[in-house]
Amino acid sequence: MKRIYFLVPDIATTEKIVDDLLLARIEEKHIHVLAKRGTQLEDLPEATLLQKTDFVPAVEQGLAVGGSTGLLAGLVAITLPASAPVVAGGVLLATTLAGAGIGAWVSGMVGMSAGNRRVKEFADAIEAGELLVMADVPAERVDEIETCIKNHLPEVEIEGTEPKVPAFP
Repeated sequence: MKRIYFLVPDIATTEKIVDDLLLARIEEKHIHVLAKRGTQLEDLPEATLLQKTDFVPAVEQGLAVGGSTGLLAGLVAITLPASAPVVAGGVLLATTLAGAGIGAWVSGMVGMSAGNRRVKEFADAIEAGELLVMADVPAERVDEIETCIKNHLPEVEIEGTEPKVPAFP
């Protein structure tokens, strides 16, 4: 899946885009609309916390850094003279898993408090009253969806795609 970004000038145009995406068989759960705080989105699918924040990338980074740190701590622990070879494998596994878990948890909390890096690019336009539509589409359909939207609504600016989108948000 790839995420396509569209800046849309108003609610009426956004409703047309969402309708076109639904007609193109993009499920509503893969369409996210982000607007200025206080804007009534009516029946439009509003972006959730996962789209508004850096939670997912932060958790991924926390897993990697925490797991690496835990592994290094485990290696230090097994070099101590008191550790036996049988216990060493368990110590390595335990410290790696603990480090990955703690790293993911801490990074996730930090990521929840930080705005989405990609959405920050559109902050000025959103504050000016435009709406940001994010659509998660299969990679092979990106060009088709962009062409469909441009054919029906030429005033819409296609702001690009994100290389990959996790399956669950």
